[in-house]
Amino acid sequence: MGLTIGVDIGGTKIAAGVVDEEGNILSTFKVPTPSTPEAIVDAIASAVEGARAGHEIVGVGIGAAGYVNRQRSEVYFAPNIDWRNEPLKEKVEARVGLPVVVENDANAAAWGEYKFGAGKGHRNVICITLGTGLGGGIIIGNKLRRGHFGVAAEFGHIRMVPDGLLCGCGSQGCWEQYASGRALVRYAKQRANATPERAEVLLALGDGTPEGIEGKHISVAARQGCPVAVDSYRELARWAGAGLADLASLFDPSAFIVGGGLSDEGDLVLDPIRKSYKRWLVGGNWRPVADVIAAELGNKAGMVGAADLAREPDPIM
Repeated sequence: MGLTIGVDIGGTKIAAGVVDEEGNILSTFKVPTPSTPEAIVDAIASAVEGARAGHEIVGVGIGAAGYVNRQRSEVYFAPNIDWRNEPLKEKVEARVGLPVVVENDANAAAWGEYKFGAGKGHRNVICITLGTGLGGGIIIGNKLRRGHFGVAAEFGHIRMVPDGLLCGCGSQGCWEQYASGRALVRYAKQRANATPERAEVLLALGDGTPEGIEGKHISVAARQGCPVAVDSYRELARWAGAGLADLASLFDPSAFIVGGGLSDEGDLVLDPIRKSYKRWLVGGNWRPVADVIAAELGNKAGMVGAADLAREPDPIM
């Protein structure tokens, strides 16, 4: 079909990349993320124009955080941008003169991994993104499944603990409050407060207090065998694996692809997730068990996936 552009809307920058049909990024162009909704639309258009220079482009895919309608045209709600029923497709098309589709950013990343990364060769995969929060995407029968209204796969807001921890979404007990980068830091701070003698390595990496612990400190300390850091990863993995077991009961995929910043830690986080998943899987000793594998594309997945979804003709899935 030709070259398309994928747009990734980040908190500090908007990146647009020209992507070929094999998932290769040929060029990129970045602009700072503005603070107002309409200025963000203008910045998206500027990034697209910068990336398309010297290329024949046939379409644009935009990965946007929040709820996107099933026609891939409108953002119902974006948590970090004041978009409410925002006709993003229409506005960007008017500015760049190219066909545009809008996709949830986690869906775009899931599609990128399925098509060009760790999911190659699979027909049925579930992707989860373990970052500051928790997101995901569903690919069943080689199709991205968006649900009737287009807002499926908000895995981070599955209720894991009734009346549990308050979530930023306004609910309580959401999965991402127990399996995410924020959760990992909370676990480490709690444990360092309770047993500082088991957190000496971790505390030394920060300012010497539990309040100064950051995610990067936990990773380094865990690799040095710090008991509190290791225990914090195990607690994160316990909740992540339990959630995957629930998703296996719902979707029965051949693989779970784990992406996001925490997946960069490799087997430090993936091995305990696999153990927890198998422990909580219903009928685990008597049924096939899906693989739990690391994502391969890193922060390119969203851009590559959005660009490729601009080639997909059928959004009603």
